[in-house]
Amino acid sequence: MRDKGLIGKTEKMNAELFTALDLLEKESGISKEYMLGKVEEALANACKKEVGATAEIRVHLDPVKCDMKVFQQRTVVSDGEVEDPKCQISLSDAKALSRRHKLGGVVETELKTKTFRRFSAQTGKQMIIQAIRTAERENQTRAYEEKREEIITAVVDKVDMISGNLILDTGTGYATLMKSEQIPGEVYDVGDRLKVFVSEVNSGETRGPIVTLSRVHPNFVKRLFELEIPEIQDGTIVIKGVSREAGSRTKIAVQSRDENVDAIGSCIGKNGMRIGAILAELGNEKIDIIKYSDTIEEYIAEALSPAKVISVVMDGERSCRVTVSPDQLSLAIGKEGQNAKLVARLTGCKIDIKA
Repeated sequence: MRDKGLIGKTEKMNAELFTALDLLEKESGISKEYMLGKVEEALANACKKEVGATAEIRVHLDPVKCDMKVFQQRTVVSDGEVEDPKCQISLSDAKALSRRHKLGGVVETELKTKTFRRFSAQTGKQMIIQAIRTAERENQTRAYEEKREEIITAVVDKVDMISGNLILDTGTGYATLMKSEQIPGEVYDVGDRLKVFVSEVNSGETRGPIVTLSRVHPNFVKRLFELEIPEIQDGTIVIKGVSREAGSRTKIAVQSRDENVDAIGSCIGKNGMRIGAILAELGNEKIDIIKYSDTIEEYIAEALSPAKVISVVMDGERSCRVTVSPDQLSLAIGKEGQNAKLVARLTGCKIDIKA
Protein backbone atom coordinates (compact mmCIF):
# COMPACT_ATOMS: atom_id res chain seq x y z
CA MET A 1 0.00 0.00 0.00
CA ARG A 2 1.38 3.43 -0.94
CA ASP A 3 2.17 5.92 1.78
CA LYS A 4 -0.57 8.58 1.57
CA GLY A 5 1.61 11.08 3.43
CA LEU A 6 4.40 10.64 0.89
CA ILE A 7 1.96 10.96 -1.99
CA GLY A 8 0.59 14.17 -0.55
CA LYS A 9 4.08 15.58 -0.07
CA THR A 10 5.05 14.74 -3.65
CA GLU A 11 1.89 16.34 -5.03
CA LYS A 12 2.58 19.46 -2.98
CA MET A 13 6.13 19.68 -4.36
CA ASN A 14 4.84 19.27 -7.91
CA ALA A 15 2.25 22.00 -7.37
CA GLU A 16 4.93 24.32 -5.99
CA LEU A 17 7.09 23.71 -9.07
CA PHE A 18 4.35 24.66 -11.53
CA THR A 19 3.33 27.65 -9.40
CA ALA A 20 6.95 28.80 -9.40
CA LEU A 21 7.09 28.54 -13.20
CA ASP A 22 3.89 30.61 -13.48
CA LEU A 23 5.40 33.26 -11.20
CA LEU A 24 8.70 33.21 -13.10
CA GLU A 25 6.88 33.84 -16.38
CA LYS A 26 4.87 36.69 -14.87
CA GLU A 27 7.74 38.47 -13.13
CA SER A 28 10.69 37.75 -15.43
CA GLY A 29 8.99 37.15 -18.75
CA ILE A 30 10.58 33.71 -19.04
CA SER A 31 8.24 31.48 -21.03
CA LYS A 32 6.67 28.66 -19.04
CA GLU A 33 6.99 26.39 -22.07
CA TYR A 34 10.71 27.15 -22.24
CA MET A 35 11.18 26.31 -18.57
CA LEU A 36 9.09 23.12 -18.83
CA GLY A 37 11.48 21.97 -21.54
CA LYS A 38 14.44 22.73 -19.29
CA VAL A 39 12.84 20.95 -16.34
CA GLU A 40 12.28 17.88 -18.54
CA GLU A 41 15.91 18.01 -19.65
CA ALA A 42 17.13 18.39 -16.06
CA LEU A 43 15.02 15.48 -14.81
CA ALA A 44 16.11 13.26 -17.68
CA ASN A 45 19.78 14.00 -16.99
CA ALA A 46 19.33 13.39 -13.26
CA CYS A 47 17.68 10.05 -14.05
CA LYS A 48 20.50 9.01 -16.35
CA LYS A 49 22.98 9.62 -13.54
CA GLU A 50 20.99 7.14 -11.45
CA VAL A 51 19.98 4.54 -14.03
CA GLY A 52 22.84 4.82 -16.52
CA ALA A 53 24.03 7.08 -19.31
CA THR A 54 22.57 4.83 -22.04
CA ALA A 55 19.10 4.79 -20.51
CA GLU A 56 16.20 6.23 -22.53
CA ILE A 57 14.18 8.56 -20.32
CA ARG A 58 10.77 10.08 -20.94
CA VAL A 59 9.54 12.90 -18.72
CA HIS A 60 5.84 13.70 -18.49
CA LEU A 61 4.84 17.12 -17.16
CA ASP A 62 1.18 18.10 -16.93
CA PRO A 63 0.81 21.76 -15.86
CA VAL A 64 -2.99 21.45 -15.70
CA LYS A 65 -2.98 18.57 -13.23
CA CYS A 66 0.33 19.65 -11.67
CA ASP A 67 1.55 16.13 -12.41
CA MET A 68 5.15 15.11 -12.98
CA LYS A 69 6.28 11.60 -13.87
CA VAL A 70 9.49 10.05 -15.17
CA PHE A 71 9.71 6.80 -17.15
CA GLN A 72 12.56 4.55 -18.21
CA GLN A 73 12.01 3.22 -21.73
CA ARG A 74 13.40 -0.13 -22.88
CA THR A 75 13.06 -1.67 -26.32
CA VAL A 76 11.79 -5.28 -26.47
CA VAL A 77 14.32 -7.62 -28.11
CA SER A 78 14.48 -11.39 -28.58
CA ASP A 79 15.53 -13.53 -25.63
CA GLY A 80 19.29 -13.80 -25.42
CA GLU A 81 19.87 -10.58 -27.45
CA VAL A 82 19.85 -8.06 -24.63
CA GLU A 83 23.11 -6.13 -25.00
CA ASP A 84 22.27 -3.18 -22.75
CA PRO A 85 19.70 -3.80 -19.99
CA LYS A 86 19.48 -0.04 -19.42
CA CYS A 87 17.65 0.45 -22.72
CA GLN A 88 16.65 -3.10 -23.72
CA ILE A 89 14.47 -5.85 -22.26
CA SER A 90 13.99 -9.46 -23.39
CA LEU A 91 10.66 -10.53 -24.83
CA SER A 92 10.05 -13.04 -22.03
CA ASP A 93 10.70 -10.41 -19.33
CA ALA A 94 8.45 -7.97 -21.15
CA LYS A 95 5.67 -10.59 -21.42
CA ALA A 96 6.00 -11.17 -17.68
CA LEU A 97 5.08 -7.53 -17.16
CA SER A 98 2.26 -7.55 -19.74
CA ARG A 99 1.27 -10.05 -22.39
CA ARG A 100 0.57 -7.18 -24.76
CA HIS A 101 4.27 -6.43 -25.25
CA LYS A 102 5.77 -7.46 -28.62
CA LEU A 103 9.18 -7.49 -30.29
CA GLY A 104 10.29 -3.99 -31.20
CA GLY A 105 7.87 -2.42 -28.75
CA VAL A 106 8.75 -0.23 -25.81
CA VAL A 107 8.33 -1.05 -22.14
CA GLU A 108 7.97 1.96 -19.85
CA THR A 109 8.74 1.73 -16.15
CA GLU A 110 7.94 4.67 -13.92
CA LEU A 111 10.85 5.92 -11.86
CA LYS A 112 10.26 7.47 -8.47
CA THR A 113 12.19 10.74 -8.36
CA LYS A 114 12.11 10.65 -4.56
CA THR A 115 14.61 7.79 -4.67
CA PHE A 116 17.25 9.78 -6.55
CA ARG A 117 20.44 10.37 -4.70
CA ARG A 118 21.13 13.90 -3.52
CA PHE A 119 23.89 14.34 -6.10
CA SER A 120 21.54 13.65 -8.99
CA ALA A 121 18.87 15.94 -7.58
CA GLN A 122 21.44 18.69 -7.11
CA THR A 123 22.60 18.29 -10.72
CA GLY A 124 19.01 18.72 -11.93
CA LYS A 125 18.57 21.76 -9.72
CA GLN A 126 21.73 23.35 -11.10
CA MET A 127 20.55 22.78 -14.67
CA ILE A 128 17.25 24.52 -13.92
CA ILE A 129 19.02 27.45 -12.24
CA GLN A 130 21.35 27.76 -15.24
CA ALA A 131 18.36 27.66 -17.59
CA ILE A 132 16.76 30.51 -15.67
CA ARG A 133 19.95 32.56 -15.84
CA THR A 134 20.29 31.90 -19.57
CA ALA A 135 16.68 32.88 -20.22
CA GLU A 136 17.03 36.04 -18.13
CA ARG A 137 20.17 36.99 -20.05
CA GLU A 138 18.43 36.39 -23.38
CA ASN A 139 15.46 38.51 -22.27
CA GLN A 140 17.79 41.29 -21.15
CA THR A 141 19.71 41.08 -24.41
CA ARG A 142 16.50 41.48 -26.44
CA ALA A 143 15.45 44.45 -24.30
CA TYR A 144 18.82 46.16 -24.75
CA GLU A 145 18.85 45.37 -28.49
CA GLU A 146 15.75 47.57 -28.79
CA LYS A 147 17.76 50.39 -27.16
CA ARG A 148 20.98 49.93 -29.12
CA GLU A 149 22.41 53.27 -30.31
CA GLU A 150 19.87 55.07 -28.10
CA ILE A 151 19.99 56.98 -24.82
CA ILE A 152 18.43 55.47 -21.70
CA THR A 153 18.04 56.89 -18.21
CA ALA A 154 19.50 54.82 -15.38
CA VAL A 155 19.86 55.08 -11.60
CA VAL A 156 23.18 54.64 -9.79
CA ASP A 157 22.84 51.53 -7.61
CA LYS A 158 26.44 51.18 -6.45
CA VAL A 159 29.71 53.09 -6.71
CA ASP A 160 32.96 51.13 -6.75
CA MET A 161 35.28 53.44 -4.82
CA ILE A 162 38.39 51.60 -6.03
CA SER A 163 37.76 51.33 -9.79
CA GLY A 164 35.35 54.24 -10.12
CA ASN A 165 32.91 52.05 -12.04
CA LEU A 166 29.19 52.56 -11.52
CA ILE A 167 26.59 49.80 -11.22
CA LEU A 168 23.42 51.13 -12.82
CA ASP A 169 19.81 50.02 -12.57
CA THR A 170 18.64 50.46 -16.16
CA GLY A 171 15.11 49.18 -15.58
CA THR A 172 15.98 46.15 -17.67
CA GLY A 173 18.64 44.88 -15.29
CA TYR A 174 21.92 45.96 -13.77
CA ALA A 175 24.79 47.11 -15.95
CA THR A 176 28.22 48.62 -15.39
CA LEU A 177 29.26 52.06 -16.57
CA MET A 178 33.04 51.75 -16.69
CA LYS A 179 35.17 54.62 -15.45
CA SER A 180 36.62 54.89 -18.96
CA GLU A 181 33.12 55.49 -20.33
CA GLN A 182 32.36 58.33 -17.88
CA ILE A 183 32.95 61.96 -18.72
CA PRO A 184 36.20 63.06 -17.01
CA GLY A 185 35.50 64.85 -13.74
CA GLU A 186 32.04 63.34 -13.23
CA VAL A 187 31.15 62.29 -9.68
CA TYR A 188 28.01 60.32 -8.87
CA ASP A 189 26.33 59.07 -5.73
CA VAL A 190 23.95 56.17 -5.16
CA GLY A 191 20.44 57.20 -6.25
CA ASP A 192 21.59 59.71 -8.88
CA ARG A 193 19.85 59.54 -12.26
CA LEU A 194 21.90 59.89 -15.42
CA LYS A 195 21.60 59.40 -19.14
CA VAL A 196 23.78 56.80 -20.86
CA PHE A 197 24.28 55.72 -24.45
CA VAL A 198 23.83 52.03 -25.32
CA SER A 199 26.85 51.60 -27.56
CA GLU A 200 27.09 47.80 -27.79
CA VAL A 201 24.94 44.76 -27.02
CA ASN A 202 26.38 41.24 -26.79
CA SER A 203 24.43 38.13 -27.71
CA GLY A 204 22.86 36.00 -24.99
CA GLU A 205 25.41 33.22 -25.56
CA THR A 206 28.44 35.46 -25.21
CA ARG A 207 30.20 35.59 -21.88
CA GLY A 208 30.92 38.94 -20.31
CA PRO A 209 28.69 42.01 -20.02
CA ILE A 210 25.44 42.04 -21.96
CA VAL A 211 25.58 45.75 -22.67
CA THR A 212 28.25 48.44 -22.99
CA LEU A 213 27.12 51.84 -21.77
CA SER A 214 28.88 55.11 -22.48
CA ARG A 215 28.78 58.83 -21.81
CA VAL A 216 31.91 59.57 -23.87
CA HIS A 217 30.78 58.15 -27.22
CA PRO A 218 30.33 60.86 -29.91
CA ASN A 219 26.84 59.54 -30.64
CA PHE A 220 25.85 60.31 -27.05
CA VAL A 221 26.02 64.00 -27.97
CA LYS A 222 24.24 63.32 -31.27
CA ARG A 223 21.33 61.63 -29.49
CA LEU A 224 21.12 64.48 -26.96
CA PHE A 225 20.68 66.94 -29.82
CA GLU A 226 18.00 64.71 -31.34
CA LEU A 227 16.17 64.62 -28.01
CA GLU A 228 16.34 68.38 -27.42
CA ILE A 229 15.90 69.83 -30.93
CA PRO A 230 12.43 69.28 -32.50
CA GLU A 231 13.71 70.29 -35.96
CA ILE A 232 16.22 67.43 -35.82
CA GLN A 233 13.50 65.02 -34.73
CA ASP A 234 11.28 65.93 -37.68
CA GLY A 235 14.16 65.86 -40.19
CA THR A 236 14.23 69.58 -40.99
CA ILE A 237 17.77 69.76 -39.62
CA VAL A 238 20.24 66.95 -40.24
CA ILE A 239 23.34 66.15 -38.18
CA LYS A 240 26.14 65.54 -40.67
CA GLY A 241 28.95 64.67 -38.29
CA VAL A 242 30.23 64.71 -34.72
CA SER A 243 33.77 64.71 -33.33
CA ARG A 244 34.41 64.78 -29.62
CA GLU A 245 36.89 64.83 -26.78
CA ALA A 246 34.58 64.01 -23.89
CA GLY A 247 34.61 66.49 -21.04
CA SER A 248 36.45 69.07 -23.08
CA ARG A 249 35.03 69.90 -26.52
CA THR A 250 32.65 68.63 -29.19
CA LYS A 251 32.15 69.80 -32.75
CA ILE A 252 28.85 68.95 -34.39
CA ALA A 253 28.00 69.78 -38.01
CA VAL A 254 24.38 70.48 -38.92
CA GLN A 255 22.54 71.28 -42.13
CA SER A 256 19.06 72.68 -42.72
CA ARG A 257 16.83 71.20 -45.39
CA ASP A 258 14.63 74.30 -45.25
CA GLU A 259 16.19 77.60 -46.34
CA ASN A 260 13.86 79.38 -43.92
CA VAL A 261 15.21 77.46 -40.92
CA ASP A 262 18.53 78.47 -39.36
CA ALA A 263 20.23 75.23 -38.36
CA ILE A 264 22.64 76.74 -35.82
CA GLY A 265 20.05 79.10 -34.31
CA SER A 266 17.56 76.27 -33.91
CA CYS A 267 20.11 74.18 -32.06
CA ILE A 268 21.01 77.03 -29.71
CA GLY A 269 17.39 77.95 -29.02
CA LYS A 270 15.88 81.12 -27.57
CA ASN A 271 18.23 82.55 -24.95
CA GLY A 272 20.36 79.42 -25.38
CA MET A 273 17.80 77.20 -23.67
CA ARG A 274 18.17 74.23 -26.00
CA ILE A 275 21.95 74.11 -26.02
CA GLY A 276 21.90 74.91 -22.30
CA ALA A 277 20.00 71.70 -21.52
CA ILE A 278 22.56 69.69 -23.49
CA LEU A 279 25.53 71.42 -21.82
CA ALA A 280 24.04 70.72 -18.40
CA GLU A 281 23.94 67.00 -19.21
CA LEU A 282 27.55 67.10 -20.43
CA GLY A 283 28.97 68.96 -17.47
CA ASN A 284 29.40 72.17 -19.47
CA GLU A 285 31.59 70.53 -22.11
CA LYS A 286 32.20 73.13 -24.84
CA ILE A 287 30.20 72.57 -28.01
CA ASP A 288 30.89 74.15 -31.39
CA ILE A 289 27.88 73.96 -33.71
CA ILE A 290 29.17 73.98 -37.27
CA LYS A 291 27.27 74.84 -40.45
CA TYR A 292 27.81 71.93 -42.84
CA SER A 293 28.71 72.57 -46.48
CA ASP A 294 29.03 70.17 -49.40
CA THR A 295 32.00 72.28 -50.50
CA ILE A 296 34.86 70.78 -48.51
CA GLU A 297 36.86 74.05 -48.34
CA GLU A 298 33.88 75.89 -46.84
CA TYR A 299 33.18 73.01 -44.47
CA ILE A 300 36.76 73.01 -43.14
CA ALA A 301 36.75 76.80 -42.70
CA GLU A 302 33.48 76.60 -40.73
CA ALA A 303 34.75 73.69 -38.66
CA LEU A 304 37.85 75.63 -37.52
CA SER A 305 35.55 78.04 -35.68
CA PRO A 306 36.01 80.02 -33.50
CA ALA A 307 39.17 80.80 -35.50
CA LYS A 308 38.76 82.99 -38.58
CA VAL A 309 40.21 81.41 -41.73
CA ILE A 310 41.74 83.31 -44.64
CA SER A 311 41.86 80.41 -47.10
CA VAL A 312 41.62 76.65 -47.49
CA VAL A 313 43.46 74.99 -50.38
CA MET A 314 43.12 71.28 -51.06
CA ASP A 315 46.46 69.72 -51.95
CA GLY A 316 45.16 66.17 -52.16
CA GLU A 317 41.92 64.23 -52.04
CA ARG A 318 41.76 64.28 -48.23
CA SER A 319 44.38 66.85 -47.23
CA CYS A 320 44.53 70.64 -47.27
CA ARG A 321 46.52 73.72 -46.36
CA VAL A 322 44.78 76.32 -44.21
CA THR A 323 45.95 79.90 -43.92
CA VAL A 324 45.00 82.12 -40.96
CA SER A 325 46.30 85.43 -39.66
CA PRO A 326 49.07 85.21 -37.02
CA ASP A 327 46.74 86.22 -34.19
CA GLN A 328 44.37 83.35 -35.12
CA LEU A 329 46.98 80.60 -35.39
CA SER A 330 46.92 79.38 -31.78
CA LEU A 331 43.10 79.55 -31.77
CA ALA A 332 42.87 77.51 -34.98
CA ILE A 333 45.25 74.84 -33.71
CA GLY A 334 43.86 74.85 -30.17
CA LYS A 335 45.42 73.80 -26.89
CA GLU A 336 47.63 70.75 -27.53
CA GLY A 337 46.27 70.76 -31.10
CA GLN A 338 42.76 69.87 -29.93
CA ASN A 339 40.84 72.13 -32.32
CA ALA A 340 42.75 70.94 -35.38
CA LYS A 341 42.36 67.28 -34.33
CA LEU A 342 38.61 67.63 -33.88
CA VAL A 343 38.27 69.31 -37.29
CA ALA A 344 40.33 66.57 -38.94
CA ARG A 345 38.06 63.90 -37.44
CA LEU A 346 34.92 65.82 -38.35
CA THR A 347 35.85 66.47 -41.98
CA GLY A 348 37.99 63.40 -42.62
CA CYS A 349 40.82 65.58 -43.90
CA LYS A 350 44.44 66.01 -42.90
CA ILE A 351 44.89 69.70 -42.11
CA ASP A 352 48.07 71.79 -42.19
CA ILE A 353 47.50 75.19 -40.60
CA LYS A 354 49.88 78.06 -41.33
CA ALA A 355 49.86 81.81 -40.63
